[in-house]
Amino acid sequence: MKINENYRNLEESYLFSTIAKKVEEYKKAHPEASVIRMGIGDVTLPICERAAEAFAKAAGEQGKAETFHGYGPEQGYDFLRDAVCRYYGSFGVRVSSDDVFISDGAKSDLGNILDLFDCDNTVLIPDPVYPVYLDTNVMAGRRIVFMDANVENGFLPMPPENLRADIIYICSPNNPTGAVYSRSQLKEWVDYANANDAVILFDAAYESFISDPSLPRSIFEIDGAGTCAVELCSLSKLASFTGTRCGYTVVPKELKREGISLQKMWLRRQTTKFNGVSYPVQRAAEAALSPEGMKQCREHLDVYRKNADVISKTLKELGIWHIGGQNSPYIWMKCPGMMKSWEFFDDLLERAQVVGTPGSGFGKNGEGYFRLTAFGTAENTKEAMARIKKAYGCVGER
Repeated sequence: MKINENYRNLEESYLFSTIAKKVEEYKKAHPEASVIRMGIGDVTLPICERAAEAFAKAAGEQGKAETFHGYGPEQGYDFLRDAVCRYYGSFGVRVSSDDVFISDGAKSDLGNILDLFDCDNTVLIPDPVYPVYLDTNVMAGRRIVFMDANVENGFLPMPPENLRADIIYICSPNNPTGAVYSRSQLKEWVDYANANDAVILFDAAYESFISDPSLPRSIFEIDGAGTCAVELCSLSKLASFTGTRCGYTVVPKELKREGISLQKMWLRRQTTKFNGVSYPVQRAAEAALSPEGMKQCREHLDVYRKNADVISKTLKELGIWHIGGQNSPYIWMKCPGMMKSWEFFDDLLERAQVVGTPGSGFGKNGEGYFRLTAFGTAENTKEAMARIKKAYGCVGER
């Protein structure tokens, strides 16, 4: 028996597991410390009231023979797929319900979608990057080419010259940097993908944070995207479904490679390897996407937006360079005092009892940078910024 040797090429520990271990070690050594976590992108506010009510009602239906639901359709119930289409319509994008596939979240689909592609394909990934993009392709042994995201290009790399790629990862608003592509920039990527017979895997997990109408929330706002892009999205941040688990992937029917429909391939993959999302969760998701549910969800999103503003204003006061925080829940800051990423992680934890994410964990271009998230409570965010201001008031990079 042979194992998958590609696993030897992975880092020993997933980034956020390493952070969790270091924090637990610190808390054991300092049980009196009040640690504020601004690292991992989990939310702190609950699912909205409308979704919780629908969740409970649907769970009750499962306890009665006359309303019990067993195996559901692998692509998702029509009521939720239609709700997703209406949600897209709310910001001017037309999506067919046949193109929508309900899943247990974007993270799963980002890895599973790779089943459709040969392992000999070349993958184009930005650096810094969400680790899942990299690790899932390392596991498969694909050739990975990194595109530099840096201060000079606003952490928004554009199509490379004289290089052909097969699979392209784009995340906008970006994790970890919070940078957001413009329509013209995404048009360049769509044109590049179509010209090179490539497929864009567009991670739109944070689209709900975009408030600037000039910025695209979906790749399908761009002409030509239907023939080169798959969009993966999640209710985790939009509707606090991080623990409830529900998302969706949009695979346009016109997207074909080598004469084969990727939509049909994805449906075949899902019917073989996935039994669908539970009925109560899908009812909760439908309720969250309803007009009343969206109103309640946006009240929660506004809390996170205000948190991001508090973080950004504090860093400006300290003279610390950063991007993100506008149209994004992430703030990407330069480590003060020219510290390295993990050095600042330890220093911040020791001096302020605040936890963030070292930029180097997202790639070599993340060294010297640090990610903070706006998903904490308003009270904790203000307290964390007060601690940071006290600890680093004189060492900002001006």
